[in-house]
Amino acid sequence: MIDTHAHIRKGEEIRIEGLDWVVLSGPNMAESKDNVEIAKMNPKLRAAVGIHPQELDSGNIDKNINELDKILDENPDIVAVGECGLDFSENPLKSPFDKRDFQEMERLFRGQIALSLKHKKPLIVHSRKAMEETLEILGSYKNLRGVIHCYSGGKKRVQKVLDLPGEWYFGIDGNLTYEDGLAEVVKLIPKDRLLLETDSPELTPLPFRGEKNYPEYVKYIYQKVAKIWQMSLKETEKIIDENAKKLFGV
Repeated sequence: MIDTHAHIRKGEEIRIEGLDWVVLSGPNMAESKDNVEIAKMNPKLRAAVGIHPQELDSGNIDKNINELDKILDENPDIVAVGECGLDFSENPLKSPFDKRDFQEMERLFRGQIALSLKHKKPLIVHSRKAMEETLEILGSYKNLRGVIHCYSGGKKRVQKVLDLPGEWYFGIDGNLTYEDGLAEVVKLIPKDRLLLETDSPELTPLPFRGEKNYPEYVKYIYQKVAKIWQMSLKETEKIIDENAKKLFGV
């Protein structure tokens, strides 16, 4: 089993029992650098580096992109760029930005897309209440590969993601275990385009909903997908793990 999106900070307990690998998503410069160091200490952890849209620092976009570029140059074992993208959610906790600031958020996003292409690394894309705008940007590039993290585009946008140039996957999280509507979405996603992720420490699946999440809880999402697919857990695990290995090269 592979958790393709988790957040583990320096000094935190690492609970990855039963997992082959965990991809550490990079939400900002500091944690991206920490991801690289943490991954060097545990062969089951793989680093991604990036800047979440809610971490936008308008005055330092070029500086941060250049710094990410340097980190990627110096650490070829990094498996992805991100998480990056657009976030137009209401009252975001860390950000004063809204749709009026789209140009700055877009510039940060496109800067990380350029790094993905330059370094031949897949993108981890964050899109919250901005799916149409995200798809429009991604559709303007060729040869991109990546995952729409915590996919929330509903049934109507599944085909739009599949129609994007390049190779795109859907990241599904622990809310699958308690949201019937998301289960219906998963039925529409081709089996060879599905990835599973915890987004720990958030989005804890049943039976631990409401508690802190850990990467090892991804097994409950695998179990739910096996039930939806009406397949054995072993068969489900083989398909999903192959998808992760193909995208991230792990």
